[in-house]
Amino acid sequence: MTTIQKNAPVCPYRSVGQDGRIVCKAISVGDNEVSPNLCRECPARMIGCDQLRFSLQKVASQPITVRYVTGRMEVLDDQPPRIAFLRAACAQKVAPINSPAECAHCLYRCNSVAVPVVAPATVTSGQGKVIPFPRRVAAAS
Repeated sequence: MTTIQKNAPVCPYRSVGQDGRIVCKAISVGDNEVSPNLCRECPARMIGCDQLRFSLQKVASQPITVRYVTGRMEVLDDQPPRIAFLRAACAQKVAPINSPAECAHCLYRCNSVAVPVVAPATVTSGQGKVIPFPRRVAAAS
């Protein structure tokens, strides 16, 4: 059973063309028609950072046609299309990006993602002995 999330983020680059095709405006090389599965695998969506500037390319495999002596013909096309960065860079660091792994531990990316705030624990007075533990000190980088 598939559930639809009402608050799911919508890609600002995906739209419907005049001919009814679902297209991606960020794809600059290759056919710009996309499917939902192709959008889920988008490297820009995986990064999810406001500082990312990019253009995409759609890479489709070339089918191979095999013609046998008997007259039988077979088309071999087992690779689904995929989307990759054509060019990508971080606007904050002014550095090129080749894969989503390069943005995994970026400080600027972490700032654009909402971080849940944990409420401090309330102290209850009881009949036990309270021993304060020292606070953790962050390691200097």
